[in-house]
Amino acid sequence: MVVGLVGFALVAGCSVARKADEARPRPTPPPAVLPNVVVPPQAEGLDGTAGAPGPHVCTAVTSTLTKQLGVKVTANPNAWNDGGLPALDLCTLLLEGRPVVVGVSALPIQPDSLSRLAAGAGTLELVPELGPEARIGASRVVFAVRDRAVKITPAGGINGGYPGGIDRAKAVAIARAVRDVVPAMVRPGRQSDAACQLSTSAAERFVGVLVQLRRDYRVNGALTCIWGTFDATVSIVESFHTDTIPEAKQTPPPRLAPIGQPGYYLPDQGELVFRKGRRVVRVTGLTNPPREITMEALLEIVEPLMPLFIR
Repeated sequence: MVVGLVGFALVAGCSVARKADEARPRPTPPPAVLPNVVVPPQAEGLDGTAGAPGPHVCTAVTSTLTKQLGVKVTANPNAWNDGGLPALDLCTLLLEGRPVVVGVSALPIQPDSLSRLAAGAGTLELVPELGPEARIGASRVVFAVRDRAVKITPAGGINGGYPGGIDRAKAVAIARAVRDVVPAMVRPGRQSDAACQLSTSAAERFVGVLVQLRRDYRVNGALTCIWGTFDATVSIVESFHTDTIPEAKQTPPPRLAPIGQPGYYLPDQGELVFRKGRRVVRVTGLTNPPREITMEALLEIVEPLMPLFIR
């Protein structure tokens, strides 16, 4: 009888403890942080003085614009890609030394491409002479040319009176000249470097499908690898600049990452950035619609290339 009472007490005690555990509120996991950018943070010094060799749309319009605008128009010889969504092949025009960056989507235009390229530009006006969806604002012109999206960004803005800026008429003239050459200057979808192949499998696991876009090239010897589809882009961008982690100065400081000296993880940018010796490496992932880009996913993508950066 005593044994039975003891057993009953133990069972009752376990039941009470179980109910207490069930009643205790479970901690709510923090909400996932989704990247809120269209273009990931860019390495310093990208202006086409080095990068993927031309010809490109900028070199194709210099003579035309010099005649039309009555000023000397030149172009930096190389191109680069911003790793955004849409991913843009970029080049730099120089109007009497004033830089104007021209971007053409590396993959065919999607229904929301122009709206994404216009994001954050403030009030935009229609530009009927460039097409029914063309828009112009204080910082950029965006429009479509056949199956490509185009963005033109003067360093000093448009009609703002700032140093390096240009007026509306010049911005539209540049857009017209670019529109005329884009169909003949579209780059092939796949331009790859053997070094980047080491991370292709990890990049495709992140994207979820075989990639349609490859943009691999070197900027003064520093490696850039970009993989992309219509709704996801992954990039690894190396730089040799000695002070190229401005994210470290943010307040509050970004989360530390277990890579590099130092290394940081910025979930709202979809970015992992770190230094190895004098090399700074940026690893980014973007998706549309946005999804959480975990630090573990970015570490997995860059891991196969780490011996190159340590060398």
